[in-house]
Amino acid sequence: MAIVMGIDPGTRLVGYGVVEAELRGDPRYLGGGTVRTTAKGSIAQRLNEVFRGLEEQVRHFQPDILAVEEAFVGRNIQSTMRLGEARGVILLLAARESLEVHQYPAARVKKAVVGNGRADKVQVQRMVQAILGLESIPQADAADALAVALCHCHRLSAPR
Repeated sequence: MAIVMGIDPGTRLVGYGVVEAELRGDPRYLGGGTVRTTAKGSIAQRLNEVFRGLEEQVRHFQPDILAVEEAFVGRNIQSTMRLGEARGVILLLAARESLEVHQYPAARVKKAVVGNGRADKVQVQRMVQAILGLESIPQADAADALAVALCHCHRLSAPR
């Protein structure tokens, strides 16, 4: 059994989702949500808010593993750079908390959860809801983070 925290990185909104992974069984939902940063703050202030918000969640849930969505190269280089900075803060937190880290591209996460690497956000949200037996559809960034955690759970349960 392992507690896996999935992270959907960002500088304004960071999704997190936590599941308990069983070696032979369905993952169990433990929690999820978002860390929101001050939109008008400097990038340094927002990155600090990301760090502090996720640090609080890591200390609350005590995960064994952090699964993080990999950065993709978008058309806007500034956005790509900011996403990389947020990922750096997340990886720093993982190192400080001695967490095992696994990184997955978005297409692999979508394929693991929906069965289609090009699934849209609504499909991901609904499949996360169905897989985890949630009463309501999770917010998009939290659903993306839960999908990353579920992707890692699939890897844990795959025959080696």
